[in-house]
Amino acid sequence: VQLQASGGGLVQVGGSLRLSCAASDSIASFRAVGWYRQAPGKERELVAEITRSLTTNYADSVKGRFTISRDDAKDTVFLQMNSLKPEDTAVYYCAGAYIYGGVGYPMPTETYQYDFWGQGTLVTVSS
Repeated sequence: VQLQASGGGLVQVGGSLRLSCAASDSIASFRAVGWYRQAPGKERELVAEITRSLTTNYADSVKGRFTISRDDAKDTVFLQMNSLKPEDTAVYYCAGAYIYGGVGYPMPTETYQYDFWGQGTLVTVSS
């Protein structure tokens, strides 16, 4: 399975972007799909994640501004980003977990708990 992230770009402060993570095969094969981001000189951090049962988890810094959703018929997970801030500037990656996020397992919160990673898409928020 391959994951293809897209939708990044340049946006002004307060603007919106919608990122897409498309799977080459059934995205429902992943128990959880997450979005991470990595800014220059910083560690990769979890932004949002969603399980097959639609349980979601967000970083405190994006709560109320970002919304993660999935469309299994299109094998795609989306990240709607509103009220963007300069500190949201980063390369955004999507990832899939085969085990964590499933029955009996917690939501994945560490990068090693994700099994597949897509290439990143750059989001730049200008002030």
